[in-house]
Amino acid sequence: MNDQIRNPQSAIRNRLVECVPNFSEGRKADTVDRIARAIESVKGAVVLNRHIDFDHNRSVITFVAEPRVAVDAAVMAVATAKELIDLRNHAGVHPRIGATDVLPFVPVSGVTMDECVTLAHQAGERIWQELAIPVYFYERAALCPHRVRLEQVRGQGFEWLREEIKTNPDRAPDVGEPKMHETAGAVAVGARPFLIAFNINLRTNDLSIARAIAREVRGRDGGLPFVKALGFDLQSRGVVQVSMNLIDYERTGIALAFAEVREAAARRGIEVLSTEIVGLVPRAALDRRAAYFPLLENFHEMLVIENLLAALETSRE
Repeated sequence: MNDQIRNPQSAIRNRLVECVPNFSEGRKADTVDRIARAIESVKGAVVLNRHIDFDHNRSVITFVAEPRVAVDAAVMAVATAKELIDLRNHAGVHPRIGATDVLPFVPVSGVTMDECVTLAHQAGERIWQELAIPVYFYERAALCPHRVRLEQVRGQGFEWLREEIKTNPDRAPDVGEPKMHETAGAVAVGARPFLIAFNINLRTNDLSIARAIAREVRGRDGGLPFVKALGFDLQSRGVVQVSMNLIDYERTGIALAFAEVREAAARRGIEVLSTEIVGLVPRAALDRRAAYFPLLENFHEMLVIENLLAALETSRE
């Protein structure tokens, strides 16, 4: 795992969009470095954070920019990933459909959600026109109800979608021809509110337990509202993980999600080993007195988005 902050190359402005592309590469740090450098080659784009996961074989880069710049930097990121990542040679526990798997735009300040939807659509059109990678729109940018949820877009992943896209009209992309790019696959482009990616590592190597707990706590199966969850096997560590996306942390927060997973694990005689926040987190979402906080791996204050933006503003004064 590798969380680090890039040095800002330009000023942070009042109108700010966050973009959080996820890439299907978590084992070659140089590849992730090159994508981050490509993003910051676009004047005005500032990489705030990188997260690399070996077992997921996936990385997350968080950057901010003014709206117009955000689209340019996002397309540059997708173009660089296309050059460097070949999905035909990729394997990891996290589901994916593309070298750049997801590309969400998130309003930070002075920007509305509707504007982020427009940015997502602009980026999607350019990704197809300039890179010949088919695009699906999800969350607030979705063009049809059955593509609002990312898991509905992703289906069973790259290999499955590579065949489905050719013959199933329901799997045709929103932009582009019904054919996956040979090496880069497809990309899901969206607009959404801030979400928190929160993982809980369990002191067991029984994947069935992690999957059962994920089913128990996720919203779509009757668990916690606004929670998505999957169970993963972290072979490099000999443990399993319940990986969650908290899509409305004000209604279902980290502490509640942790308590539910810990209780479900305890009923099965399993202890929580550690917890993890992937990417950045709003200050209001953290409860430093909660049981999950002392178990956080690799947490530092610059993962709090307000602290990081304040530091960037100070650095340019």
